[in-house]
Amino acid sequence: MKIFCIGRNYIDHAKELNNPVPSEPMVFMKPPTALVVNNKPFYYPDFSEKIHYEGEIVLRICKNGRAVQPEFAARYYDAVAFGIDFTARDLQEKLKGKGHPWEIAKGFDRSGPLSKWVPLSELNNPQDIHFQLKKNGTVVQDGHTRDLIFSFDTLIVYLSQYFTLQKGDMIFTGTPAGVGPVQIGDVLEGEIEGNAMLTCAIK
Repeated sequence: MKIFCIGRNYIDHAKELNNPVPSEPMVFMKPPTALVVNNKPFYYPDFSEKIHYEGEIVLRICKNGRAVQPEFAARYYDAVAFGIDFTARDLQEKLKGKGHPWEIAKGFDRSGPLSKWVPLSELNNPQDIHFQLKKNGTVVQDGHTRDLIFSFDTLIVYLSQYFTLQKGDMIFTGTPAGVGPVQIGDVLEGEIEGNAMLTCAIK
């Protein structure tokens, strides 16, 4: 199982971190040990003092494929979930300053809480999914996948040029504006189309 993640895939999020808007997908990966399922808590690590939440729609790959053509891309994913890409922002800033990869800041243990899956067939418009992240009951992120810089299909085509997509792989498709810090005692809740999907307590 591979966990692909896409950085800076919403214009407003790129701007809020003073990053340039990418001209092609910015790809990094998380290892399987990053996943947190079944609404289990996130334990604040001792190597960072600046953990940020990033709420995202996650795609599930449903068939194997390589060099997928655009007209067939939609056949390669069949469900979505709500995910959180926890980021050690202080570590990321140091790594970026040195021109180093982000994996330590993005792929550490338990950095990827993930909800249950929702089949695309149960969504009114799979190409325009509304999702929200709440922190302690207050909405902090409110996104629509219609605002993605690189659409679901575009990501499938792009990634499959370099990696063989396999059934069970997943893609964290990017986070909208509104990212921010978490502290011990906070509770994050993710929703898709108004339906509660994920609860993650910070401990």
